[in-house]
Amino acid sequence: MENERVAKFFISTMLDKKVESVEMKPQELTYDDELIGIRLFRLDFLAIIIDENGEPQKVLIEIQKAKNKIDLMRFRNYLAEQYKKEDTVDDEKIALPITTIYILGFKLPEIKTACIKVERQYKDLINNEIIEAKSEFVEKLTHDSYVVQVRRITGKYKSRLDKLLSIFEQKNFTDDTEVIKEYNYKTDVEEVKLMTDILYHSGADPATRKRIEAEREAWRTYEAMYGRKLQKLQKQLEEKDKAIGEKDKKIDEKDKAIDEKDRALNEKEKALEAQQRLIQELQNKLKNN
Repeated sequence: MENERVAKFFISTMLDKKVESVEMKPQELTYDDELIGIRLFRLDFLAIIIDENGEPQKVLIEIQKAKNKIDLMRFRNYLAEQYKKEDTVDDEKIALPITTIYILGFKLPEIKTACIKVERQYKDLINNEIIEAKSEFVEKLTHDSYVVQVRRITGKYKSRLDKLLSIFEQKNFTDDTEVIKEYNYKTDVEEVKLMTDILYHSGADPATRKRIEAEREAWRTYEAMYGRKLQKLQKQLEEKDKAIGEKDKKIDEKDKAIDEKDRALNEKEKALEAQQRLIQELQNKLKNN
């Protein structure tokens, strides 16, 4: 991703937009554990993209990777920091729109596809209509997200997106270290060929390969030390969410029963009132006769 051509190809393919230029921001470490040697980083880019109206727009692109669900808080904390930042446009300090791309090393059980876009929609709640116009104020307070599940990438090689995702496909490794893999697709996109060439040379370089293997070993150590605790914590959170959901369901059912009871009482009161009126009418008729 340090290669400008690769970065433009990746971002333009994910966003399905024309990218005029990209500028990589300094990588900031988000986690450094000296005990087991894990160091995680994120990638930030300032990109000039062409919007729906054909106008250039400066956008902050944030790319993060996660191996476990527990990384969620790291994503949230960093995103909060990003919203505080400003950039200079036409000699004026302004907040930039943000787009996030998350590359996950685990599966989201509810989402079966390898790549999704979470996009926003403006809705007029008064008239129940979709608003096509965009507000700069709203755009800078909210953002679109893209999520890639590398463990759900299949052997498709048709669209431009398929060809990009094929680079992340988790199979055809040459050994148990899962550092080097065979790329068996016929590359008909120059940027994909460039990416595979860069990865090949990185894997062939002894120093780079040693660093990658050390990182993978650190992850194995981390999972051995904390994996069960994280799984237990995740299970507890899921059970808590389930319990809250069941409690909410019971409350809804109780509220529904109360509403039905109130409706039945109202109908009974109306029937009694009608009965009283009828009795009164009959008494008046008898009295007049």
